[in-house]
Amino acid sequence: MRPDITEGNEYITREGFPHLLIDRLTFNSRFVFTGLFLKSVFNARSVAKKGLYKTAQWVDSSHEIFTNVERCGGRIHITGMDNVRNCAGPVLLLSNHMSTLETMIFPGIIQPLINVTFVVKDALVNHWAFKDVMCSRNPIVLSRSNPREDFRIVMEEGQDRLQKKISIIIFPQGTRKKEFIASEFNSLGTKLAAKTGVQVIPVAIKTDFWGFGKFSSYLGPIDRKKTVYIAFGEPITVNGSGKDEHLQVIEFIEGHLNGWKQ
Repeated sequence: MRPDITEGNEYITREGFPHLLIDRLTFNSRFVFTGLFLKSVFNARSVAKKGLYKTAQWVDSSHEIFTNVERCGGRIHITGMDNVRNCAGPVLLLSNHMSTLETMIFPGIIQPLINVTFVVKDALVNHWAFKDVMCSRNPIVLSRSNPREDFRIVMEEGQDRLQKKISIIIFPQGTRKKEFIASEFNSLGTKLAAKTGVQVIPVAIKTDFWGFGKFSSYLGPIDRKKTVYIAFGEPITVNGSGKDEHLQVIEFIEGHLNGWKQ
C-alpha cells in the first residue's frame, strides 16, 4: 500500500489509520514492527542480489516501511514538500541524522519528486543485509576515518552525480545521534554547493520514534508517543565559501527541533 504523499505540500497520518491487530495483541512491543522491517529488508536484498532492484523497487520498499510505521501505531508529519517538488535542478539535501528511519523512508518521499542518492559511510555498503540494495543506488561512499580523503570523494563524486541531474542527500553529522550538536554538523554539503553552483535544501527530522537497539542499532524499540517529523526548507543559494548558508541550515534544523519539543 502506497502512502498518499505524491501530491501536496504537507502529509499527516490520518486519524484512525488502521492499526494492525497483531501489533496491539503483542502489547505494542517492537516485535511486529521489527519483523515487518526485516521482511522488507530481506525482500529488497533478494531482488537486489539478482540485479533487479531498480528505482521503482527502491521507492516501493521505502513506502512499505513508511506504511508499516503507521500500521504499528506511528504518526508521520511532513511539511515543505513543494520545496523539493519545485526544484529547478539537482540540489543537495542537508539533514540531521537521528535514527535508521530517515534512511529508510527518505527514498519514498523524495525520489518520486526528484532523482536522488545518498552520501553513506562504507560500513553501510559492506553490511551483509544492506550492501546489495545500497550499491544498486550508486551512492557516494565515505570512510569517515580520513576527513581529507572524504572531502576529495565528496567534491569529485558529488560533482559527477549533480552533473547527471542526481540530487544528493547528505547527513553532515556523519552518524546517528539523538541530540543535535551544531558543532558536529560539518560543512561538506555547503562546500560542494559552493563548488558546483547548486542550491541546498535544509531538512530537519525528528525520528526518535525508532530508538537504538542493544545488540543491533537497526533493531531498537519504537515509541508510539513520539510523532515522526520531517520538514523540508526553501532552497538556499550558496555564495562565496558557504559559511553563512551553513549557519542558515543549522538554524533551520535547530528551530524545528525546538518547536517539535513543545
